[in-house]
Amino acid sequence: MDSKKYMVIDGINVEIENEKNILELIHKAGIDLPTFCYYSELSIYGACRMCMVENEWGGMEAACSTPPKAGKKVFTNTESLRKYRKMNLELLLSNHCRDCTTCEKSGACRLQDLAKRFGIEQVRFNNPKSAPKLDDSSVSITRDQNKCILCGDCVRMCKEVQNVGAIDFAHRGSKMTVSTAFDIPISESNCVGCGQCSAVCPTGAITVKNDIDKVWKALHDPKIHVSVQVAPAVRVAAGKALGLGNNDNAMGRIVAALRRMGFDEIFDTATGADLVVLEESNEFLSRLEEGGKIPLFTSCCPAWVQYCEKNHPDLLPHLSTAQSPMEMFAAIIKEHDKQAGTKSVHVAIMPCTAKKFEAAREEFRNEDGQIVDYVLTTQELVRMINESGILFPQLEPEAVDLPFGTRSGAGVIFGVTGGVTEAVIRRVASDKSLASLDAIAFSGVRGMEGVKEAKVPYGDRILKIAVVSGLGNAEKLIQKIKSGVHYDLVEVMACPGGCVAGAGQPVSDRQNKADRGKALYAADKLSNIKRAEENPLMLTLYQGLLKGRVHELLHVEYKPKED
Repeated sequence: MDSKKYMVIDGINVEIENEKNILELIHKAGIDLPTFCYYSELSIYGACRMCMVENEWGGMEAACSTPPKAGKKVFTNTESLRKYRKMNLELLLSNHCRDCTTCEKSGACRLQDLAKRFGIEQVRFNNPKSAPKLDDSSVSITRDQNKCILCGDCVRMCKEVQNVGAIDFAHRGSKMTVSTAFDIPISESNCVGCGQCSAVCPTGAITVKNDIDKVWKALHDPKIHVSVQVAPAVRVAAGKALGLGNNDNAMGRIVAALRRMGFDEIFDTATGADLVVLEESNEFLSRLEEGGKIPLFTSCCPAWVQYCEKNHPDLLPHLSTAQSPMEMFAAIIKEHDKQAGTKSVHVAIMPCTAKKFEAAREEFRNEDGQIVDYVLTTQELVRMINESGILFPQLEPEAVDLPFGTRSGAGVIFGVTGGVTEAVIRRVASDKSLASLDAIAFSGVRGMEGVKEAKVPYGDRILKIAVVSGLGNAEKLIQKIKSGVHYDLVEVMACPGGCVAGAGQPVSDRQNKADRGKALYAADKLSNIKRAEENPLMLTLYQGLLKGRVHELLHVEYKPKED
């Protein structure tokens, strides 16, 4: 055996291939080494020191920041390491608010998991952080500094991946905290509400804003008619968290659960996505033919809209005026209820924390208040189903309600990066054959890469299209465009991978997110309606409820904010 190609981990020869550090090699050996601050997509920070290994001379090294070396021997589970990790955990717990039973992250907290794994039954040090120190100014997330373990995951995610930099380390030594500039409320910072900080936070220091009680109150009021829409990405994430054990399409069971919980009408946001395809593609073609602002940027993602407003207000005229699927569909549902004389509350279940902000925007209010009254994330949906005592795997799937119960496969794939673009291409393509669908699928718009490009024929010209997910990638693309690179259409999703990786989804790894995307494409494959314009409900809406009111109900214009 060639020792130059192997490291010895706990006496096992493990081949070195393209691993960046010993930690990746240890995972390859089938060992779960504890970490707080390590994410493969973020820079190496090495702050938590939980991934320490012992070398053959008894020295300790951080596995996350040490590159592999052929012939090297390390141990992951020695007596010294166990004592070290337990002491490390005790010190973290001594400086951490430990109201675990009432914490939003209880049951999904990495600190809690590791304390249990290493048998921490008592903490020998005084705890100065018993009371919460909350910043609940944001409608998207809640921050509690007294649950922060200073791992830096949120800081690096916000800066490196999202290019926002709303939070950073402040002060030194024992007074160090994660804070906004000048410690202003997060809602007053340049935060865009994407919530990706909460997705990587290993404790309850940053969590999704909880609106469950407000929705229960509406459901328990017999005078209120409560309708709900469920976004495409929710159906491929909720099931695994509710005991199905996979990322398959759980929409039918979600509908059944919502009905049992007391929702009066249940709809699929993919229907709203069909409306977006029609309106956005019409706008795109109009701009192409009449010399409008090109490239056209999609506007479905509220965190991207906020990023554009705060960092590139000059690009706002390039944003599509088509509202998001959530807002379009809510406008239709609310108008239908109004015409029927029904007092209604509308709830949207989304994979996204930024949707909470979008629902509260002034642009999406009318004389009766918010068009979407409450936004729940997938995490909140899971909690409500569990709270109800519903055994999710035992439910028989049920269908959504009429009159808005029809949607296309194009609407379903909105939940994954590239889905909006593919749906629009299906609409504008002159060739409507099955072969054309396959050609579009393999044009370059699919896949979980952060930046994708495609060239699509349209008439006598070739459309140049870009698809980006992650706001850091969006910034790089914007700089290319401003330097003179031409695109006709640009899809932007704030969350890396699209809505399947939204911060409101149950926490998952990269492979899990990719599997969610595949499940949406599988749902599209089984749909007998492939294109938005083939959905018969669309014709009914345009000839009926929307007649003469398309722009009023379905469009919005974002303008630069006054200082």
